[in-house]
Amino acid sequence: MRLHLVIFFLLASITHTALLADDTYDQETILKEAGSYLGSGAEGLASVLEKVFEDHGEPAGYIKGQEASGAWVLGLRYGDGELFLKNGYSQRLHWQGPSIGFDWGGNAAKVFTLVYHLPSAEALYMRYPGVDGSLYFVGGVGMNYLQRDGIILAPIRVGMGWRAGANVGYMKLTPTKTWNPF
Repeated sequence: MRLHLVIFFLLASITHTALLADDTYDQETILKEAGSYLGSGAEGLASVLEKVFEDHGEPAGYIKGQEASGAWVLGLRYGDGELFLKNGYSQRLHWQGPSIGFDWGGNAAKVFTLVYHLPSAEALYMRYPGVDGSLYFVGGVGMNYLQRDGIILAPIRVGMGWRAGANVGYMKLTPTKTWNPF
């Protein structure tokens, strides 16, 4: 009887681990998706993704999108994209947000955001505070982390424009488009 219980708990543990692994994206899949969306020639993309996986492991989902932003001490960012989860779920979403700092210029970027610890797609819709630094002169790639209530976003941006500086602000995700950054 005890042997049956031990086998049962071992199988349950293995099955639970397998289910968790099926709910996340592996590094190879993300590298392929990000490379095809952002351009496999995006210099430093592989090393940026390697750093994110080293820091946070496998993501629950990702967002493919685009955004435009500009700043002269005060800044604004607007974007839209689509959330993809491993179970096949996808949903259109939008983001916007203000910033303040030693920051000036403007840029447009393709954005590939890794999403961690997402309990449900609806849980994504809130403000994510963060610190960002940019140095674009014609083009560049950058990444930062945004976190709130255990959910971590890691937006990777490949953009064009002229922008330099550092700022603090937030990114607010919404299911519908709005011009109000607050």
